[in-house]
Amino acid sequence: MALRVEQPVTMESYAGLKPAWCPGCGNFGILRALNKALVEMKVQPWQLLMVSGIGQAGKLPHYSRGNTFNSLHGRAVPPAVAAKIANPELVVIVIGGDGDGYSEGGNHFLHVLRRNHDITHIVHDNQVYALTKGQASPTSDEGYVSKTTPGGALPPLNALGVAIMAGATFVARTFAGDLDHAARTIQEGVRHRGFALIDVLQPCVTFNHVNTFKWYSERVYKLDERGHNPQDKMAALEVVQQWGERIPIGVIYREQRPTYEDRIPALKKGPLAKQVIDPQRIAPLFQEFQ
Repeated sequence: MALRVEQPVTMESYAGLKPAWCPGCGNFGILRALNKALVEMKVQPWQLLMVSGIGQAGKLPHYSRGNTFNSLHGRAVPPAVAAKIANPELVVIVIGGDGDGYSEGGNHFLHVLRRNHDITHIVHDNQVYALTKGQASPTSDEGYVSKTTPGGALPPLNALGVAIMAGATFVARTFAGDLDHAARTIQEGVRHRGFALIDVLQPCVTFNHVNTFKWYSERVYKLDERGHNPQDKMAALEVVQQWGERIPIGVIYREQRPTYEDRIPALKKGPLAKQVIDPQRIAPLFQEFQ
């Protein structure tokens, strides 16, 4: 059997197709931060699975390298979970936008939190539905005017607060305009054993002219420089209430508890993808129905 030879991992290792995003889009920063994080962690492209939904964010796997599964709108989490169960050795990253993850995918979002699957979910949070021309999303600021909200959007969903209360074991926020911080945060999320939510503040240069790079740069501050304790749940819940003049970025909440995969007896013998299938093991089950 041929053995897979590991090559040195460089940024070129993750060079994919030429992005078709708008010039200046915050997605470029996320793409570079993700690739930088993977390179620094020495993750080979064949060890990676990126599962995406629909939207501008969902195109990211095409512009990088690795195994890719393009799912339906809001349905990226289920195939990612299935892949991780079949082969826990994979680095599994879900990639999508705020609409894809928090609206269409809201039901899956809630349950993957409490189950604590060992995957990382990177949400490109630009506060609009950019692919479909700028309609309000679950995270649009109150009063945001679009074709679907001519009278102004309703108060936004506090997705990070929901995540903490629903049982998330890793909740973080970063900013697409700070490459080093974003790459470092992604690394922490991938290394975390359990479900890691990373919400990325991602300016949309075409449709969102309020939450711009300048707007965020004047407001974001780093939690680790303020002595925040991410193991303090009550402190984390206070942090996620901050929005407007001061916006915290960094690891907001973190705890350790068994992952969903840890609880599956069949995985104690190794990944399902590598286990030898013995048809005779299920013969008694068929005999019961004869």
